[in-house]
Amino acid sequence: MTDNTNAKGASDAMAATYLIKGADLAGAGAGDLLVQDGVITRAGSITAKDAVVVDADGLVALPGLVDLHTHLREPGREDAETIATGSAAAAAGGFTAVLAMANTNPVTDTAEAAERILDLGRRCGLVDVQPVGAVTKSLGGEELAELGLMARSRARVRVFSDDGRCVHDARLMRRALEYIKAFGGVISQHSQDPRLADGNACCHEGELSGRLGLPGWPGVAEEVIVARDVMLARHTNSRVHVAHVSTAGSVEVLRWAKAQGIAVTAEVTPHHLLLTTERLATYDPTFKVNPPLRPQEDVIELRKALADGTIDAVATDHAPHARHDKQHAFAEAAFGMLGLEQALQVVATVMVHEGLMTWAQVAAAMSATPARIAGLAGHGRPLAVGEPANLTLVDPAAIVTVDAGRSHSLSRNNPWHGETLRGQVHATFLRGRPTLLDQEVQV
Repeated sequence: MTDNTNAKGASDAMAATYLIKGADLAGAGAGDLLVQDGVITRAGSITAKDAVVVDADGLVALPGLVDLHTHLREPGREDAETIATGSAAAAAGGFTAVLAMANTNPVTDTAEAAERILDLGRRCGLVDVQPVGAVTKSLGGEELAELGLMARSRARVRVFSDDGRCVHDARLMRRALEYIKAFGGVISQHSQDPRLADGNACCHEGELSGRLGLPGWPGVAEEVIVARDVMLARHTNSRVHVAHVSTAGSVEVLRWAKAQGIAVTAEVTPHHLLLTTERLATYDPTFKVNPPLRPQEDVIELRKALADGTIDAVATDHAPHARHDKQHAFAEAAFGMLGLEQALQVVATVMVHEGLMTWAQVAAAMSATPARIAGLAGHGRPLAVGEPANLTLVDPAAIVTVDAGRSHSLSRNNPWHGETLRGQVHATFLRGRPTLLDQEVQV
């Protein structure tokens, strides 16, 4: 809980000195943190006058979470999400930075479009919104977008992705990888061979897809693109990032590539760590996602790969949709699920509680490593004196039943509704300013 008795009012509280008392510092033992002027100025056992005291006894302090894969829908689909509502959901989930995917309308494929996303995020101020640039113009897969101009813009774009579509032309992918080397960029690939899994494919190919009569999306459609791209990364000596890994076969390729020293990183979503293709048996379109939910044997391998570092990061693929896009027969419904508000809870449930990861490993997979991949120097930093005060406080003992109606997102396609998950984010600080305090977003 927060003791505001030393604060002089709401505006002063936003710029106040905060004393975080008794937090478990990323699983490394209890201590206090003094936050002043956006920076951690003291650590240890602290007494400070005129500080707003945040009682963090029993809470774990983590560096502010960083999401490599967020769909904020603005501009173009503000009926599903806006940068403001998505930022509120991010703050509630413990995030201090999110990477906004390029598949907006218009597409983020120019410097001007990237700067607009940056400015809208800054105006909101709840989370750092870093635009992702498209790899190809209008996501068309035929001509490279303005990669260099976006990189040199005020937005300093470093991650490029046609997410939602695969850069399936090998020659174009090679050119993109060669181009981004000049400014240390990375291509985040949506791995889906369109000849093996076209736009209608919506269920993991297997017995269930046949029984349900749904178009199959075989794991090999992902794996062949992952294999191709790691070889292109080796050939170009450039960086490729594999978005939303979903199969054991992709994990096998990644392990081999990392053993060869190839510059490849990868992410896994919370839903691919917990949910399986069996959720589709009811034809509930909430569970329609791309890539699709996979069988339990894939889920087990994904958890192992995250625990041992083969998969580098957890990314939400937060994909809000308006009701009229999602409430259709399964095959016609839009792909995607919400993810920002429950991501840490899912990881706490399936990884920490099951003994597969420590909180220090969670800090790496959900903050330090994604910040490094994205080139966000002010995020993912240790909770230490002199570092930016980007942090989140989570109650690891809390057991929460998710209510989709309480989401900060405009959309309600929440796969976690009714699920009982562990962990509860209590506070989030962005450069020393609370964006979430006592579980309330500080608008």
